[in-house]
Amino acid sequence: MTGLTVTEITDADLDAVIDLWTRCGLIRPWNDPVADIAFARSVDNTAILIGRLDDAIAASVMVGHDGHRGTVYYVSVDPALQRSGTGRAIMAAAEDWLKARGIWKLNLMVRADNTAVVDFYRAIGYDTEERVTMAKWIDPARKPAT
Repeated sequence: MTGLTVTEITDADLDAVIDLWTRCGLIRPWNDPVADIAFARSVDNTAILIGRLDDAIAASVMVGHDGHRGTVYYVSVDPALQRSGTGRAIMAAAEDWLKARGIWKLNLMVRADNTAVVDFYRAIGYDTEERVTMAKWIDPARKPAT
């Protein structure tokens, strides 16, 4: 995708980014997007990158690292622009952000039933690694009801 301008999120972008995440099906009841954005913006090892086309927000990615490996969250592309190269462009921006900080590997998680997204990541060079992903809700109040 040519013409995608990538910058870090600003206060003026908040509502549009949350709307994009909602339209892309990324919001979950246990994740408050306002709190997630505020937290990401409060630390030095995380950024929310916004991709714009003609001044309209077309894509976003939350990218961060733990000093060793990078991770992305909330990767989103306007549904009208999916399959246009915009996803590749916003992921390339996230990878560049990590490389600029000396991070050499990016890990990401995709829900197993989201095969279209798995196929997208494979198409841009990501491989499946044999791992067991485990989690523990250290704040039980945030754990979703089952």
